[in-house]
Amino acid sequence: MLLNSLKIKDFRQFKGEQTIVFAADPQKNVTVIMGDNGTGKTTLAQAFTWCLYGETDFADKILLCKATSRDMMPGDSQKVRAELALTHKGVEYTIVSEQLYIKDSYGIIKTRGQRKFTIMYKQGGQIEYVKESRLDGRMKEILPFELARYFFFDGERINVMSKRLSQGKGDEFARAVRSLLGLDAFLAAIEHLKKTIKEYDKQYDVHSDSKIAEYNEKIQLLDTEIERIDERLADIDHEETPVTEKIEELLIQIEKNRASSGLAEKKKKLIARRESLVATKARNVGELLSAFKRAPSYFAMKLMRDCLVLLKDEHKMDKSVPNINDKTIKHLIERGRCICGSEVCTGNKTFIELTKLLEYVPPKNIGDSISGFRGKCQEKVRNAETMFTDFEAKYANVCAFDSDYDEVLQDIYDIEQQLLGMADVGKLQSDLMRYETHLRKLRDERVSISGDKRVKETDRDRAGTERDKLTLKDENNRRVMRYKAYAQYMHDSLCGQYATEEKRIREELEKTVNEIFQSILGDGFSLALTEKYDVLVTVNEYGGSAETSTAQNISIIFAFIAGVIQMARASQEREGGLLVSEPYPLVMDAPLSAFDKTRIQTVCDVLPKIAEQVIIFIKDADGEIAEEHLGSRIGKRLTFHAANDSKIETYIS
Repeated sequence: MLLNSLKIKDFRQFKGEQTIVFAADPQKNVTVIMGDNGTGKTTLAQAFTWCLYGETDFADKILLCKATSRDMMPGDSQKVRAELALTHKGVEYTIVSEQLYIKDSYGIIKTRGQRKFTIMYKQGGQIEYVKESRLDGRMKEILPFELARYFFFDGERINVMSKRLSQGKGDEFARAVRSLLGLDAFLAAIEHLKKTIKEYDKQYDVHSDSKIAEYNEKIQLLDTEIERIDERLADIDHEETPVTEKIEELLIQIEKNRASSGLAEKKKKLIARRESLVATKARNVGELLSAFKRAPSYFAMKLMRDCLVLLKDEHKMDKSVPNINDKTIKHLIERGRCICGSEVCTGNKTFIELTKLLEYVPPKNIGDSISGFRGKCQEKVRNAETMFTDFEAKYANVCAFDSDYDEVLQDIYDIEQQLLGMADVGKLQSDLMRYETHLRKLRDERVSISGDKRVKETDRDRAGTERDKLTLKDENNRRVMRYKAYAQYMHDSLCGQYATEEKRIREELEKTVNEIFQSILGDGFSLALTEKYDVLVTVNEYGGSAETSTAQNISIIFAFIAGVIQMARASQEREGGLLVSEPYPLVMDAPLSAFDKTRIQTVCDVLPKIAEQVIIFIKDADGEIAEEHLGSRIGKRLTFHAANDSKIETYIS
């Protein structure tokens, strides 16, 4: 995406209609806009997001230029307007936002109506308008609002992002990577196939067998309950994050108090011990239940052993001929000749022998059944012999938990009571106890409903298996099953392919971000991206992890954004690539203020090479620095001029 121009009319300080044309030359792709503090640098940066999304960070939501509103009479109206011309995927767009304001009889400026939002584009030499019902969808295609923060940002936003990254919260970065590098297409296809599979479940002909309808209803009910549990699990994850952050914050504050540092450390170890005990109990309970599954065989072991004694000579009772049944014997008698060729007639020796054999062949013979029963009894007895000792050992472990756990809880409580009485720590400790209680409840609920989910999934799968058996009897249902199997295969294949592509992109992104990060800060540090896109910083000399400073965190953000942009450009240029994405410009308000002079040169050198277009708002005082390090890449230079000291009227030249 390239930004071509921005026209604004009476937007905050900018009186009348003013136009900015941005540098778009591949070699001179930097636009530098300079001005003193208060002349409108941040305002102009906000004009982009207002034009595209109707959003600003201003406390005063009235956007009309105060110099213009001062000249209005009661009843007069004026429009604030922003018009952004851009090129996206080879299509020229003009995006317009307008807001009407009116001065009432008391001289107060008020908003009239909603923001008017228009998107126009050129097609075949003609200007086309995007339908109102499609505006949001088209804007998401061009640049979704949640991704705009990575391309339209100021120092404050960078600080917020750097804090989240330093705290190990890479979820929003993961979403950005998926969207910017084309992985969302995979996820959309996977979600579509999920819905398709569910639709096939509704297409079974229930009239062929009433049980199919029962199973369908049961499966749908279980699916609904599982989805409800998944939603609650997601809510718990979201609730847990701020609670965990608050606990970490409180722990840090408490540990900073020297008088309580020893107690806080002891409590920390006790909490770890408590969590270890809980995990051990959960494991022991699982093993206990696993051992108890052999209880029916254990309780029946005496009976089975008695049976085995009675049946130890069962082979003597088996006088049958293998694979011969009563129908075979009757057929030979009726035919009058044995398979050996002897004549069979009433009363002769062959007839008598065959008649006796009828008493020992199936269905009258039970020798085979006894043999099978004896084998099963022997197997169950073998499996049950160690059941009691196994169960006893596991039960002892579970019972031991209570005393150990109570002791740890008491120790924690005692420490908390001591901390409550300490100056300046009592309230912190009280808050900590409250948040920890809330966190335990959330985690207990997660464990509980996760167990419910597994049970419901098992019930659903079992019902699905039974339904599938019934559907095989009907041709139409067999067809539905076949189509569903195709959809399931495609779903599973896409999931596997997505996992492969996501891993490849993450590894490539890690490499790219590392190169950019090291070019800014040198080779002393390395970055690693986890599967959740949390960033780990390693000191190369020692090989261990390290806490990062604010400047380093901001460098990570720059490297991350630049890395994503570089990969997006590479995917666009790659022929025959599976994933194709769109590179975006960088619009930055005061991006250099976070760096020292030794790093500014590197940042100024890296960003124009990676980004397709760079628009920078800087203070006049930083103008010399920009000229020194960006001079060869600057295609446009603009300056803000305040018309008076009040700075309510600014012009661009």
